[in-house]
Amino acid sequence: MTADAKKRRGAYYTPEDAVAALVRWAVHKPSDRLLDPSCGDGRFLALHPRSIGVERDVDASREARLRAPKATVHVAEFFTWASETPERFDCAAGNPPFIRYQTFAGDTRTRALEYCASQGVEFSALTSSWAPFLVTAASLLKQGGRMAFVVPAEIGHAPYATPLLEFLVSRFEKIQLIAVKERIFPELSEDVWLLYADGYGRPGQGFLLTTMRRFAYRPNPPRAGIKVGLHDWRTWNRRLRSFLLPQRILERYAELAADSHAKRLGGIAKVGIGYVTGANEFFHLRPSAAEEHHIPADCLHVAVRNGRVLTGTAITASQVGRWIDADDPVLLLRLDARERVPNAVRRYLDSEAGIQARQTYKCRNREPWYAVPDVHVPDAFLSYMSGTGPALVANQAGCVGTNSVHTVRMRNGTAVSELVAMWNSPLRELSCEIEGHPLGGGMLKLEPREASRIVVGHPASWAQSDAKAVEEGLDTLRSWRHIGQ
Repeated sequence: MTADAKKRRGAYYTPEDAVAALVRWAVHKPSDRLLDPSCGDGRFLALHPRSIGVERDVDASREARLRAPKATVHVAEFFTWASETPERFDCAAGNPPFIRYQTFAGDTRTRALEYCASQGVEFSALTSSWAPFLVTAASLLKQGGRMAFVVPAEIGHAPYATPLLEFLVSRFEKIQLIAVKERIFPELSEDVWLLYADGYGRPGQGFLLTTMRRFAYRPNPPRAGIKVGLHDWRTWNRRLRSFLLPQRILERYAELAADSHAKRLGGIAKVGIGYVTGANEFFHLRPSAAEEHHIPADCLHVAVRNGRVLTGTAITASQVGRWIDADDPVLLLRLDARERVPNAVRRYLDSEAGIQARQTYKCRNREPWYAVPDVHVPDAFLSYMSGTGPALVANQAGCVGTNSVHTVRMRNGTAVSELVAMWNSPLRELSCEIEGHPLGGGMLKLEPREASRIVVGHPASWAQSDAKAVEEGLDTLRSWRHIGQ
């Protein structure tokens, strides 16, 4: 398959040493029946003759039969097959497709979510495909059965993974996550962990989290690890990623966050997303284009269009002046649905570009199509994707912001200057790592609800030992998202 086809199907085949380990962990005796719910080229099936594989791609299934001639390979969509098969298995192993929710769609998605709902698992609209694969595979196990799977590192922090983990801990006596720092798939920016679950049909008490610098074959799951009870997991926002930190640092962070001088960002400000135009190139004009079309100045508003411009402590009038002098496309066409549209603006709306813009999804589903909703002037902007950490910048120039940045509006009497001063804190940096989540390529992302939990301010109890602990915590979590690599 081409790289694009692999990405669409989530078809990245597992290295042989990981395959051998997972099959060895899952299969305990020669008579065990093994299921691979998305068998691809059959490399899991080839290591155990009593195997059943399901694969919807005809070419891949043909390769699987050649690679594993003793196995049975069904060419089928897994969720349909699972709902119809009477078979039950001693174990399951594999690498489910990592298809994100944007392309995990249509009838397959509908069947997957319906099947999971029948198992008592309600996934959100943002669920990627691998999570329903694991629920469905588990449901086909016999009492006492086992699973061993490659899973994305998102299992440690993604909200949509919470229903999966709740399901697993209610159905398996033992659940172990092995977090591997060095990438198992070198060609991908995606980090993966390994999941081992044993004792199907008996509920567990929590999770065992094991960290490894580099994966190498071993015949049994590693014994060393951190025991994370359900109460602790739920206390830390149902995120196993927090437990990558040494326990002493995690405990001290909790104490510092509870200090009366420290505050959660959500307690002093409201963090939200910026506006969505539906047709950015049409609605954001260069000054030269605005002049050419005779757009009145009172129909235009300077906009922050991306986080790259969030430097320093404030966006100033002089900075905006530089954007204008450079003829950057930063002028938002801001029209009120209740007011008359000037003739010059009407001509621009009826231009060829305007006719194309009104056909986009967002535009054709609002009335009138040209009135961009949710435009406001915030007190500050917050970058939501960053390398070393998000920037918070006061909005001295009175700009508006697109959904490429977060907007911050102060409340409870706190001045934006106070927040900017509190932002410069090592504790805040660590808090961003704990509350945010990693993306590929070493990036850190903050959703508004995550940003609201960020700890700002300087605790009164701060000591030199705290500075060292916070620095160690920062280095730890940043190394797990491969900063600078």
